[in-house]
Amino acid sequence: MALASVSKVVLGSIAFGVFWVMAVFPSVPFMPIGRTAGALLSAVLMIIFHVISPDDAYASVDLPILGLLFATMVVGTYLKNAGMFKHLGTLLAWKSQGGRDLLCRVCVVTALASALFTNDTCCVVLTEFVLELAAERNLPAKPFLLALASSANIGSSATPIGNPQNLVIAFNSKIAFPKFLLGILPAMLAGMAVNMVMLLCMYWKDLAGSSPDQLVANGKQMEAVEEGLASRTPSPGQLKSPKLTGYSSPLMTEDISTKHPWFMQCTEERRKLFLKSFAYIVTVGMVIAYMVGLNMSWTAITTAIALVVVDFRDAEPCLDKVSYSLLVFFSGMFITVSGFNKTGLPGAIWNFMAPYSKVNSVGGISVLSIIILLLSNLASNVPTVLLMGGEVASAAALISPAAVTRSWLLLAWVSTVAGNLSLLGSAANLIVCEQARRAPRNAYDLTFWNHLVFGVPSTLIVTAIGIPLIGKINV
Repeated sequence: MALASVSKVVLGSIAFGVFWVMAVFPSVPFMPIGRTAGALLSAVLMIIFHVISPDDAYASVDLPILGLLFATMVVGTYLKNAGMFKHLGTLLAWKSQGGRDLLCRVCVVTALASALFTNDTCCVVLTEFVLELAAERNLPAKPFLLALASSANIGSSATPIGNPQNLVIAFNSKIAFPKFLLGILPAMLAGMAVNMVMLLCMYWKDLAGSSPDQLVANGKQMEAVEEGLASRTPSPGQLKSPKLTGYSSPLMTEDISTKHPWFMQCTEERRKLFLKSFAYIVTVGMVIAYMVGLNMSWTAITTAIALVVVDFRDAEPCLDKVSYSLLVFFSGMFITVSGFNKTGLPGAIWNFMAPYSKVNSVGGISVLSIIILLLSNLASNVPTVLLMGGEVASAAALISPAAVTRSWLLLAWVSTVAGNLSLLGSAANLIVCEQARRAPRNAYDLTFWNHLVFGVPSTLIVTAIGIPLIGKINV
């Protein structure tokens, strides 16, 4: 895309700068309005400055991603009430040797789960749980939140369903699921291990944590933690209040008067077992649907509505748990990024560097990786993939057919790991940040600088280690 007019480039850059400043410093003294309002402000500025038209602004809002986030939050609430976190906590705490061992387990579980459930899904579901897990053991929240966000991004790189940009790449490149997985899996496993080691090195002293005996005792308290997260059930008086918020869906709370007659004939234990089993079964079905290529957003929405219907209750308490401010933030971000792309600056950067970015040499791959890292953090990774995918593949086609496949996989790997560079690098980072800040218990504010101190070295090292491993396994 060619550069727009000077006025459009300047005004678009100003609007994007407002978004960047408000995202990095959500409580700046001259405008302490927060990230969500800051994203809306920058989106409005893009329209006022005529960088993007109102119709284009609406079109730039990625409804499939918003639908996926919304449905994931609903499904996460039902899984929480079905006891998933109690079992996950038991798994993480089983024979744990302290905070360092626990951090490693969080990294591995998150990375592997993100490859199947998507990185955004894992971050939505696991953030509050990780905060509880750390607080229960008197461990600092920061290393565990960094482990969650960074491992989710790295793990999601391995499959076409791991994140939105991989979906775009898989669709445009026509690379089959097994070939995509095997092409990136070695890099993902190596990157996960290196990221984990770097976290341990940086926070070794902070993770001294509890003794094994204490962890065994704490493990017996996981059910209490689960109840604390999920059973903030309102009083009868609160049920009549239209202002009722802040408690989770009453999936496990008995109110037989609202049940279907079939449930009324069952014992309490059978009803609970049925609802828990159904929550797990439909979630597994959701993952299988992802793997066979069904639409991710509508699959998640279908799963969420199935859980709501089978619960046979008013869904408002469950829907109150959805972080609507996060959805508004993403809407503003989509408009802002789309406007910034229309200035032509991201395209100009690529056009200038393209001759030096050939995938048939170490130098070319290095330059290409640097461009992807920068653009993914300036213009977001999905627009970067849309912008660069065809150009990179066309350049690789002049070398060999195998180079085309490897170029697509390199783009998937680098654009995904680039999300760990800064807090604004990926949606998963922002989800962890906002979910942790708004958590009803043990809330923690993961700042831009806290993330950057770890994110920059981790991203550069993990990216460099993974690149030589891309495409080494062929099918």
